[in-house]
Amino acid sequence: MIRLENVEKVYRTSSIETLALNNINLNVKKGEFVSIMGPSGCGKSTLLNIMGLLDAPSKGYIEIDGSRVEQYTDKNLAHLRNQKLGFIFQSFHLINDLSVIDNVEIPLLYRNSSAKERKELAQEALEKVGLSNRMKHFPKQLSGGQKQRVAIARAIVGKPEIILADEPTGNLDSVMGNEILNILQKLNEGGATIVMVTHDDAMAKKTHRLIRLFDGTQVV
Repeated sequence: MIRLENVEKVYRTSSIETLALNNINLNVKKGEFVSIMGPSGCGKSTLLNIMGLLDAPSKGYIEIDGSRVEQYTDKNLAHLRNQKLGFIFQSFHLINDLSVIDNVEIPLLYRNSSAKERKELAQEALEKVGLSNRMKHFPKQLSGGQKQRVAIARAIVGKPEIILADEPTGNLDSVMGNEILNILQKLNEGGATIVMVTHDDAMAKKTHRLIRLFDGTQVV
């Protein structure tokens, strides 16, 4: 489903060169729930961004569903992200001026879906995360756990095959964190392939496989 071959990522300034990822090789199979762990600054988010086509490797290549993407145009990459990938961020990235259902509909705007279809799909996604009674609320009226559930609904509204989650429980207490993990597990059981960055050993142990990074290198 996602394959990285000899991936390296280097960030350069006029005076400094930083090796963020070094010779990463990994293969995430369809239907897997994989967690990525490592100390702060080890390259976890960089790796997730490359897997999500938000950043390009300096060397090596990435395949999504069997297709190598290094020759894709920005337009083709954006289309692939919209069709196959769903993103969940630690800081939610909700728009405060929009209602919950309008926030969830956002990815569908780029598909030229009709207003009726957008509303139906958004309602369906909110029901999956247990927030059908909060559709007309605004983010400022929600708890942290509720905001993250809205973010998950937004990530799954387009029914992506792959969900990439960057510290989805990092801003939540243990009770809310477990609720979010339970939702992700149900999505995985429903067929979604999930890659989750986490600092929480207990969370990681509940996924199928753990990938550890240290100083940008995959620890075997």
